[in-house]
Amino acid sequence: MTEPPRPPGSGDPGNYPPEPTSPGPYPSAEPPTAPLSGAPGPAGYPPAGGYPPPTGDQPPSGGYPPAGGYPPPGGYPPPGGYPAGGAYGGPGGGYANNEDKTWALVAHFGGAAGMIISGGVLGWIAPLVAMLARGNQSPTVRAHAVAALNFQLIWSIVGLVGWVLSCILIGFIGVGAAIILGAVFGIIAGIKANEGQLYRYPLSASLIK
Repeated sequence: MTEPPRPPGSGDPGNYPPEPTSPGPYPSAEPPTAPLSGAPGPAGYPPAGGYPPPTGDQPPSGGYPPAGGYPPPGGYPPPGGYPAGGAYGGPGGGYANNEDKTWALVAHFGGAAGMIISGGVLGWIAPLVAMLARGNQSPTVRAHAVAALNFQLIWSIVGLVGWVLSCILIGFIGVGAAIILGAVFGIIAGIKANEGQLYRYPLSASLIK
C-alpha cells in the first residue's frame, strides 16, 4: 500500500531547503583592504589625512613655487645681482687704474693749457712731465703722452719762430696758428682720452718714439 502525500509543512525536516542568509557588510568573504597612501578613497575623495606632500623638485598643484622659491637656474645672476663694474678690475677704456687715466688727461689738457698760457711756445711741458712721471710704469700713459708731446712740440716750434718773426707782421700768423691748433686739438685729444681712446693728432710728426 502506498503512503498518501503529505501536506506542505509536515514531514522530515531534513528535506527543507536552507534558509537564505542576509548579506553582511561585505559582499565577499575576504575583508576589504585599506587604500594605498595617496590613492583616492571611495567616490573620488582623498584618504584620511589628505594626499601626501609632493617630493623632489616637483611643484605642488596650483602652480605655486615651494616654500622658499625655486633655486636660481644656471645662467641667471645670483641673489643680489652681479657686482659693480669696479669689482672686476680697474676703470674701463684701456686704463689699468685711475692714476693712468689722470696722467693721460694731464698730457692732453695740460698741453692745450700750456699753449694758451705761454702764447704758443710751452705746450710740450705737460706731455713731457706725464711721460717722465708715469710713462715708464704704464704703456698706455706713455702712448698718450708721446702723441701729445710730438704734436705740441711741433707747434711750439712754429709759435717760437712766429715770435721771432713778429717784427714783420707775418710772424703773428704763426703764433696765432700755434695757439689755436695746439689748444683745439689738445682739448679734443683730452676728451677722447677721457673716453679711453688714443687720439691721433693731425699735422703732427713722430719726433719722439
